[in-house]
Amino acid sequence: MIEGKRIICIAPCYNELHKIDRVVSRVIATGVADEILVVDDGSTDGSPETAGKLGARVLTLGRTQGVGAAIRKGIEYSTSHAFDIIVIIAGNNKDEPEEIIHLVKPLIYEGYDFVQGSRFKRGGYYGEMPLYRIIATRVHPLIFSLVSCRWVTDSTNGFRAFKTSLFQDKRINLWQEWLDEYELEPYLYYKVIKLGYKTTEVPVTKIYPPKNLGYTKMQPITGWWSILRPLFYLGLGIRK
Repeated sequence: MIEGKRIICIAPCYNELHKIDRVVSRVIATGVADEILVVDDGSTDGSPETAGKLGARVLTLGRTQGVGAAIRKGIEYSTSHAFDIIVIIAGNNKDEPEEIIHLVKPLIYEGYDFVQGSRFKRGGYYGEMPLYRIIATRVHPLIFSLVSCRWVTDSTNGFRAFKTSLFQDKRINLWQEWLDEYELEPYLYYKVIKLGYKTTEVPVTKIYPPKNLGYTKMQPITGWWSILRPLFYLGLGIRK
């Protein structure tokens, strides 16, 4: 615990063998999180078994539903087990667990409710990405900022931390089927901003794994529509 706060780190996982093991080991080594929870999204490569052997608690969705569904499952577990702070980290080892402390400190010491990791904020860093992905991760924050009326530098980065008390607010409804995939992450960020919660960004590092280990699960067209449509739906009042 830090200042008496129980902290859980959630790692969504779908076929991340040889990567999830590094995530679990590195998170445990930091000593910041009281528990590392791996939520398996229907893996078939032995990822959850490997994570469990290394000390993670593992929950499974039973079938592949999407990263949003995995995060939601982790949040349900966290709120029902009296954790105070939730950290979301990628299951493919592209985030730096050593930076978790930078995400949680503003929650504990500065009164923030939600802390977004930003690879584009001064002090942040990102490795090699295809040109289309660089463009997309730069354009999304512009649209997000326009719709939310709050300037942000990185709205597609899933590496973030927030208080579990947010989910006492029934206006934040993660339990909608359309949030099962990539939609949930921008949805949550948008909602906490629009509802007046105290948010901030901190610089973080994001290095994608080599292509031979599985660069990313996101598809160029369907995946990007998945993270864009919450902005259209919420901005136009189609969804809540």
